[in-house]
Amino acid sequence: MRENNTYIKPTPSDVIFGIRAVIEAIRSEREINKIMILKGMKKELFQELKEELANKDYYLQFVPIEKLDRITQENHQGVIAYVAPIEYQNIEEFVDKRIENGLKSNILVLDRITDVRNFGAIARTAECQGVDAILIPSRGSAMVTADAMKTSAGALNRIPVCKTDNLKNSLFYLQQSEFRIVACTEKGNVPLYEVNFRGSVATIFGSEEDGITSDLLNLADIKARIPMRGEISSLNVGVSVGMALYEKTRQELHG
Repeated sequence: MRENNTYIKPTPSDVIFGIRAVIEAIRSEREINKIMILKGMKKELFQELKEELANKDYYLQFVPIEKLDRITQENHQGVIAYVAPIEYQNIEEFVDKRIENGLKSNILVLDRITDVRNFGAIARTAECQGVDAILIPSRGSAMVTADAMKTSAGALNRIPVCKTDNLKNSLFYLQQSEFRIVACTEKGNVPLYEVNFRGSVATIFGSEEDGITSDLLNLADIKARIPMRGEISSLNVGVSVGMALYEKTRQELHG
């Protein structure tokens, strides 16, 4: 968009701004990925926002005015919220319902995948390989945004995304629900093709920087590795996801 020959960056479609607009989004229980608030905010209306936020578990960031101005040129009043284009689900409720219906489940667990476009591409692969749900932590992870939706080619409209405050507890719940927990890591001792992926499985993939956290690795039933012949010791996480999900598909289609 241009105004007086000056390019003005359009406001992202998943952003709402202004104190009143954000208050109304909270009251209507919209899915909100995070709320950014101007450091040192003292406006009278901000007190009302603080009261709305009390005892609620939103991800808050207190940032300088320059960061808010880079997101939108509109009058944001010191408050911007990123809203999710989908409704996140509860993993325990999702799994319980499938068990009640006699269904096995293929759960993809993403431990702190932070690149939004990477997340979207992974979701696209997951949909193609029959994943039933994606599980992500509510902190330190890419959320479902407009960019993620676009990169997923619509897959994020088809696969339930479950968000949890404690990934370890959620995985323990899956384990107690007779899921096999498979951690895909270069530290694994079992080649991917020797892992039994049949039945209900939750497969974990770690962050782009430091892989799967030690707590989750310790919880896993199997630590699988993808055999490689080159000198580079690790793969892009999206490629790893595709290879592991295909192996599950291959086993279930061909015995």
